[in-house]
Amino acid sequence: MNEIENTEALEKKSLNFIEQAVEKDLQEGKNGGRVQTRFPPEPNGYLHIGHAKAICLDFGIAEQYGGVCNLRFDDTNPTKEDMEYVDAIKEDIQWLGFHWEHEYYASDYFQQLWDFAIRLIKQGKAYIDEQSSEQIAAQKGTPTQPGTESPYRNRPIEESLDLFNKMNSGEIEEGKMVLRAKIDMASPNMHFRDPIIYRVVKTPHHRTGDTWKAYPMYDFAHGQSDFFEGVTHSLCTLEFVPHRPLYDLFVDWVKDGKELDDNRPHQYEFNKLNLNYTLMSKRNLLILVKEHLVNGWDDPRMPTICAFRRRGYSPESIRKFVDKIGYTTYDALNDFALLESAVREDLNARATRVSAVINPVKLVITNYPEGQTEEMEAINNPEDPSAGSHIITFSRELWMEREDFMEVAPKKYFRMTPGQEVRLKNAYIVKCTGCKKDEDGNIVEVYAEYDPDTKTGMPGSNRKVKGTLHWVSCAHCLPAEVRLYDRLWKVENPRDELAAIREAQNCDALTAMKQMINPESLKILNNCYVEQFLETAKPLDYLQFQRIGYFNVDKDSTADHLIFNRTCSLKDTWSKINK
Repeated sequence: MNEIENTEALEKKSLNFIEQAVEKDLQEGKNGGRVQTRFPPEPNGYLHIGHAKAICLDFGIAEQYGGVCNLRFDDTNPTKEDMEYVDAIKEDIQWLGFHWEHEYYASDYFQQLWDFAIRLIKQGKAYIDEQSSEQIAAQKGTPTQPGTESPYRNRPIEESLDLFNKMNSGEIEEGKMVLRAKIDMASPNMHFRDPIIYRVVKTPHHRTGDTWKAYPMYDFAHGQSDFFEGVTHSLCTLEFVPHRPLYDLFVDWVKDGKELDDNRPHQYEFNKLNLNYTLMSKRNLLILVKEHLVNGWDDPRMPTICAFRRRGYSPESIRKFVDKIGYTTYDALNDFALLESAVREDLNARATRVSAVINPVKLVITNYPEGQTEEMEAINNPEDPSAGSHIITFSRELWMEREDFMEVAPKKYFRMTPGQEVRLKNAYIVKCTGCKKDEDGNIVEVYAEYDPDTKTGMPGSNRKVKGTLHWVSCAHCLPAEVRLYDRLWKVENPRDELAAIREAQNCDALTAMKQMINPESLKILNNCYVEQFLETAKPLDYLQFQRIGYFNVDKDSTADHLIFNRTCSLKDTWSKINK
């Protein structure tokens, strides 16, 4: 095997199972050589990190094989949907770096779906059932026992047609009747046991208003929408595996005898993105927002894409994380630390290095001339020479981190302590000479002397010292608020823990959530200082507070009140603390 063939073989071997299926379809000439996918969110909430995985796959497959990916909103439940969510979803997709070919809505097909349902009734494949939802559920049977047929299963076609029209005219109240597909109540696949395909909903729709009162169920609308649009590869998560036979059956029914052969949508299922210390159910996220346990959908502790954006994650880092975990046919619980490692790797290459002191104590360079200042050059990003540099002002009085000083230090302490030298980054080597305390014994000032021959870049700067500290000039800095974010939940698997607490205590989700929330998930520090260079920083700017962590400017930040959010620490400290 030559080098080119070997490279091609390795690339083939690294393809995930969906890529392999797409390539096989293309090689066999299926779907006329087309690849068409779709991302079909329901506009009933904000997208979370789990949706990012689906977005990367749906749009990524289309990009990879020269195909098309459309955005289709699954808007079949007007009680929960809103244009606010539609707009937010579009913003999130674009921020992640993807662009859809066409924008569709399931509501675009309401008339076609209605006509299809009418045809099924006329063909004896659907009927109106007037039983309650509890009665219908009880008659479904179990996976090992067949279901019981509805007493309305064989009602006359004309009667079902008349009632179906009344469902949509507003004459029928919600919950009074449904349209069910007539399939097989003894099928081993529970989804084949006469599934509900239409129900009455009288809430006005965000696009169609009061035009419709009868709305299709997801299983009925989804596959048909794929068929109407010409989707070739319908990519879903694993919970839809048992739905696939129903998906295929409805496609067979809607084509009404037309020969599709290899030109039909096919459903493929992949594993969801599950993260430890994360809860991603939209229903539970809505509780957090409505009960003010968090500060909105974009609270940086939330797992929503807009929250990660506000916290300072880059779209590239999220895409890199999704690429790392890959796509399989079995579920797994991924470590949040893996996501953070992808973020650190990406931000290390793009973040501007700046000085910020978040727990300050004053450092006085006693032998530095009063009133004198110097402009020191600070490299913006050592990983990127093209990023340039900026100026930071040095003076006699500086702010330094309180944690960087110890009056009595252990032997291997390499920061500020009396009698020991350290380098002030981008400036001079200084030797600590002591400190000043208040009447309660708290350190209020630290004193040091500088060596004027050790300025960074000068010949004397080559003298080695073991510690390097960051600082800002007291007279040339800006006050700031710094928000330190951590995991919202104090339990590794909040989904299972939530269920366990609710069962053990017979309580609602809110009560259980309050017991699981990490009280240290947000710390707000107000007495912080940053260098003047950050006066013009904007939201979504990627920053590294040297020796502290990665940060960005919060959307609520103003010129008079700077606010910075911690994206993540420089190193993974959570795993060590929680072992």
